Amino acid sequence: MFDSKNPQRTPISDLGEFGLIDHLVKNAKTKLSNTALAVGDDAALIDQGDHYTAISTDLLVEGVHFDLSYVPLKHLGYKSVVVNLSDIYAMNGVAEHITVGIAVSNRFPVEALEEIYEGIHLACERYNVDLVGGDTAASQSGLMISITATGRVEKGAEAKRSGAGDNDLIVVSGDVGGAYMGLQILEREKQVFLENPDMQPELGGHEYILERQLKPEARKDIVELLKGLDVQPTSMIDISDGLSSEILHLSKASGTQFNI
Repeated sequence: MFDSKNPQRTPISDLGEFGLIDHLVKNAKTKLSNTALAVGDDAALIDQGDHYTAISTDLLVEGVHFDLSYVPLKHLGYKSVVVNLSDIYAMNGVAEHITVGIAVSNRFPVEALEEIYEGIHLACERYNVDLVGGDTAASQSGLMISITATGRVEKGAEAKRSGAGDNDLIVVSGDVGGAYMGLQILEREKQVFLENPDMQPELGGHEYILERQLKPEARKDIVELLKGLDVQPTSMIDISDGLSSEILHLSKASGTQFNI
């Protein structure tokens, strides 16, 4: 029950996702000396003496982040892991462990959950990550997957959002917009099917952008490449939420302006 003596009710839409996060954690204060970096970056950093442990959590909700009418469950399991690992790599770290929390309704049989975990295990194998725990719960509102990833970041190698400076070169590690275009194709074909169930989807020639949407990959290779070239980035950020919004995050955190 919502219990507040404040008669004012602010719609969440007035703040937006990132504004809501800032609002909810604005009074959070770190108490432990080993909390090196808290809320506000791709991952938190915990000081372990000779290195940092990076920690990040993402939540995927049916009907908000994925549509099971066209997302295979195995792909969903894989993607739910990858989007978390990407945050660890965005700190210039190496992902090591994940925990998985799933809330599921009784419309899903055991075999469906096995498909999800097949994708989770495949991602763990691909990125050399161990699944070390988690939780399951019943849901009355569809499927939800929450994954927490941890990793190792060497001291002096961490790449925070606040590190960008004057005359830094902005580099994007891949193409931009492919996943979004893949989503548009999937939504288009879904509408066609709803209007005419006898029609077969036309997905030919769109394999690349469909894979970008359904089975993205985290850029572990970029971390390895930079290390091999002995290049220390001043700042890094995951841009799965879009280039423009992430540039604004970098600008706010580092106090710099950007020319694209």
